[in-house]
Amino acid sequence: MTELFEPTDAADHRLALRAEGLLAAFNRAGLLTAADTHVAVRVGALGGETDETVLLAVALAVRAVRRGSVALDLAAAPGAAPAPPAEDLGPTPSTPATPATPATSAPPWPEPTAWARAVRGSVLVDAGVLHHEHGLLYLDRYHRLEAQVADDLARRAAQEPPEVDEDRLAAAVAAVAGEHFSAEQRRAAEHAVRSRTTILTGGPGTGKTTTVARVLLLLADQAAARGERLSIAVAAPTGKAATRLEEAIAGELAGLRAGDAAALVDRLPALAGVTLHRLLGWRPDNATRFRHHRGNRLGHDVVVVDESSMVDLTLMGRLLEAVRPRTRLLLVGDPQQLTSVGAGAVLGDLVDAHADTSGSPVAALTVNHRSTRHINELSERLRRGDADGVLAVLDAGDDEVSLVELPDAADGPEAAERAAAELHEVCLGAARRVRGAARDGDVAGALAGLDAHRLLCAHREGPWGVGAWNRRVELWLAEDDEARGVAPSYGPWYAGRPLLVTSNDYTLDLYNGETGVVVPTAGRPRAFFAGGREVSPGRLDAVETMHAMTVHKSQGSQAAEVTVLLPGEDSPLLTRELFYTAVTRAERRLRVVGSRAAVRAAVERRAERATGLAARLRTARAADGPADAGRR
Repeated sequence: MTELFEPTDAADHRLALRAEGLLAAFNRAGLLTAADTHVAVRVGALGGETDETVLLAVALAVRAVRRGSVALDLAAAPGAAPAPPAEDLGPTPSTPATPATPATSAPPWPEPTAWARAVRGSVLVDAGVLHHEHGLLYLDRYHRLEAQVADDLARRAAQEPPEVDEDRLAAAVAAVAGEHFSAEQRRAAEHAVRSRTTILTGGPGTGKTTTVARVLLLLADQAAARGERLSIAVAAPTGKAATRLEEAIAGELAGLRAGDAAALVDRLPALAGVTLHRLLGWRPDNATRFRHHRGNRLGHDVVVVDESSMVDLTLMGRLLEAVRPRTRLLLVGDPQQLTSVGAGAVLGDLVDAHADTSGSPVAALTVNHRSTRHINELSERLRRGDADGVLAVLDAGDDEVSLVELPDAADGPEAAERAAAELHEVCLGAARRVRGAARDGDVAGALAGLDAHRLLCAHREGPWGVGAWNRRVELWLAEDDEARGVAPSYGPWYAGRPLLVTSNDYTLDLYNGETGVVVPTAGRPRAFFAGGREVSPGRLDAVETMHAMTVHKSQGSQAAEVTVLLPGEDSPLLTRELFYTAVTRAERRLRVVGSRAAVRAAVERRAERATGLAARLRTARAADGPADAGRR
């Protein structure tokens, strides 16, 4: 919610040079940036608010949204932990980390009771610019968004359940069961058939995609009984996640086609994974509005959204506006993962709101079906917050999970050099294989090599960050060429350069999170992406080198082998959600690099966002209507 920084000089862009009073003091202490103070001053001027404690609350509310919260928790604001730098895109940990020394000593915080009273009595609240409910201070836009999401979900829940031919459902379930369909998955699939809205949760290996594929077959069979053919959309927040969803469903359906479910598979339309932005109809003139909305609904009978933990409050609001009330909505994800980069923790709120209730839309998968026993055990102990158990699994020292211990690890160059010595052969070997395939013109081999090993970092910058490690691996490749007597590749578009798309490009059909590789063709470098898409490098804009990537960017993807670089224990990015997300990217082998203290800190520190969605949903369920806000 807050952020400490040390000004580089008197002209630092984060300093609000014209700010006065309390805002100026908090800005110069590194607790507010210039943007926060300018918004607060302008809002106060327009609304006629002069109380500087109220203006401080406005500035902190702006900062809270930037840090991922929907609102400001006034009670938690004094002495709150600093958030990571903006470029790291991490949530604020609920357990304070030791902050860097601010430019000046922090000014005294307003007395909480008087502060809350001043905010409640502000003319800005009377005017609807701010909303104060149950200790949370909302900017109007996010108050309306949260209320809209809660109301839309409540209206969906209040509908009559869909009609189901139970005899036909039982026969279809028997046909699609196969060898890899557990009783837990069957119950979840039947739940989805009988519901308008289903929230399918579970960790990696619990069979979420297996269940989704069968849900689609069962729904298509129910439609066939009515003489209808379903229109189905499968989507995800990023292009990589959408592609993986499409491929995973296709693999499941191919296996079912060989058995008793062949006729059911034939009833399904062709399924193509798309980003949520493409599904909703992106608009070049507006980043938060789409062609499909309440007045122009999506025409699909079923909408599946994978990796729902990555969907922020704004995008969830736009999705719920766009789906028809009677459309089956299936939200799939793991609430233990990192939350969205934008404001909100929607999937976690939905699960929290329906915990231990009858008639819940949540169908949880808990049994892991993968053979990677130790990775599964590590992730389960992480979910429970068992630091001793996590260390015990890492200490077992088998070929599946290992700890490369750096006793004095911190976010400094010395620790990074020690880690580099440990990881030289691992990272160079992975990059060398991709480069070799690229130089041989083997596009498929180079693309496959990208998913063989993944180096994940918490930070983007600094000696422990993605930038430094990308440069390090490129240097190792150059040294390797020199040692082998091979002419090194020069320029930014060298053969084997791994690429990560960082924003959607609809003209090129490339989407945020997708990965590619540079392969020379006819003497010219070309960029290749999944599905055989070939792009001239000159047309690429938002791409990064991907010898290393942040844990946030890795969501929605997996690799056979994963190496996780844990920063020092004092890093504000080090949370259980980040560590869990990194661990669950590994399919067969996991290597954790860091100190035991960093591992323990990562397990014990939770990321928390101020949001009232769960409380609104609980109240709406109890009252069959709109709800007040609370705190998750």
